[in-house]
Amino acid sequence: MQQTSQQYDAVIKTCRDLFSKKAKDYGTAWRILRLPSLTDQIFIKAQRIRSLQQNEVRKVDEGEQSEFIGIINYSIMALIQIKKGVVEQPDINAEEAIALYDEQVAITKKLMEDKNHDYGEAWRDMRVSSLTDLILQKLLRVKQIEDNQGNTLVSEGVDANYQDMVNYAVFALIHLGEEKSNQ
Repeated sequence: MQQTSQQYDAVIKTCRDLFSKKAKDYGTAWRILRLPSLTDQIFIKAQRIRSLQQNEVRKVDEGEQSEFIGIINYSIMALIQIKKGVVEQPDINAEEAIALYDEQVAITKKLMEDKNHDYGEAWRDMRVSSLTDLILQKLLRVKQIEDNQGNTLVSEGVDANYQDMVNYAVFALIHLGEEKSNQ
């Protein structure tokens, strides 16, 4: 599990660095996005990954890695929106956004560590394509919960689904990094 923790931190560092740079370039304009808009952005990225995994021809020279990074960052933005609420105008600066990012990552990593302990790192035997499918399944669940105005009978809320998407995307990036280093 120590290796997983280090690999997790390395993936998150890459994602956080991009989030930080974009916060400096664009500010926190994403604060106006409603949850369904963020869900749709994540859905587009997950669908593109699935398409890349299924199709041999690529017309845009970007691979799965950048899309998984996007899934992580948009999911963390969604978690921040759940905590702070949606606003009409950006209301935080880049430094505050990064602090909120770090807070959500810490919560999500703890969830990963707890589940990883209970499941015995089963994700290490999974394929990247299976992780992609699980992300898509979580997205369809979130969309249904959003269509139900957040009401569920027995299911966890959208926040748990966003956290799982972050963790699945991190696992996929760890796998892709290991594949690259083995080549």
